[in-house]
Amino acid sequence: MDEGPVEERLADRFDAQDRPGRHRVAEALRQAGEADRAVYAAIATTPMPALDEPLRRLSEAANYSRLWLGIAGALAVLGGRRGRRAAVRGVVAIGATSAAVNLGVKPLYERPRPDRATVGVPSSRHVPMPSSTSFPSGHSASGFAFAVAVGSELPVLAIPLQFLAGAVAYSRVHTGVHYPGDAVVGSIVGAGTGLVTSAILSRVSRSRAIVP
Repeated sequence: MDEGPVEERLADRFDAQDRPGRHRVAEALRQAGEADRAVYAAIATTPMPALDEPLRRLSEAANYSRLWLGIAGALAVLGGRRGRRAAVRGVVAIGATSAAVNLGVKPLYERPRPDRATVGVPSSRHVPMPSSTSFPSGHSASGFAFAVAVGSELPVLAIPLQFLAGAVAYSRVHTGVHYPGDAVVGSIVGAGTGLVTSAILSRVSRSRAIVP
């Protein structure tokens, strides 16, 4: 793996092309990286003892999508036919998003995990540091994919689930295992995958309904 921030390496590539507009893109990347690390450091050094334990537990609950799979199970058992459809949409969206993030995006941008010891993330927030690369956040992606997909079938749950997904995304920054940019991009990727998955499943469902 190359050393140094991934945005710096990308900026160097744009600079090396020496084409109109590329230098501005390179500078924007560098400034975005600096801002991302500054926000991470600000969160790390801001005392929030009342949130440390709840967010640590929430972050761990979302490992391997256990939180979302648990909600899907409850919907399938208690939600009737629509609940089962919503659960299927949510689980399929998680699978599609995990594949997109882990097989598609992470290998392209090998961003190292934050050095939370140097920055000063309190030990009370610590969860195990994943061995995978940092960009984007898989937890954030899976959470928003599930929330969007389930919300497309059960709109009454859209806002609560997206709020919960947002809390999970923030918890990954709070516990020091992701930069804010990782969580933001992961959330966007997840929401987009959730929308696409829902659209595909809706089309398949309509096609089956009209087949004689």
